[in-house]
Amino acid sequence: MRKLTEPLTGVLLYEHKTIIAMTRIYCRDHHSSREREQALCQECREFVEFAGLRLSKCPYGQVKPACQNCPIHCYKKDMKEKARIIMRYGGPRMLLRHPVMAIRHLLHARRANPELPKKKRIRGEKQ
Repeated sequence: MRKLTEPLTGVLLYEHKTIIAMTRIYCRDHHSSREREQALCQECREFVEFAGLRLSKCPYGQVKPACQNCPIHCYKKDMKEKARIIMRYGGPRMLLRHPVMAIRHLLHARRANPELPKKKRIRGEKQ
């Protein structure tokens, strides 16, 4: 799998940490990673890497809306379904395992969607 194009910071980093936490909860309960709390199976590790890559390329940047409210569909169809399954399972369980992160995620999801930033034009480029 490809690496991140640039390091995640701020809101994007926190969103990635939230995805990792939900994926760990899901993987621990559904896959064979029960022995070690921090380990993810290969399938879940690939999902987390894919999510990080997509976050690093988000056109909204640091003003990114919650994925469920985003008008841009940046996940592949199969990964979008996997994200839905993981978040539907891990989201409610986050309140017990990571309460501050879960509440922060819920508050973030309630914010209004920002306008999509204008694309930067390169000098001499035609539209």
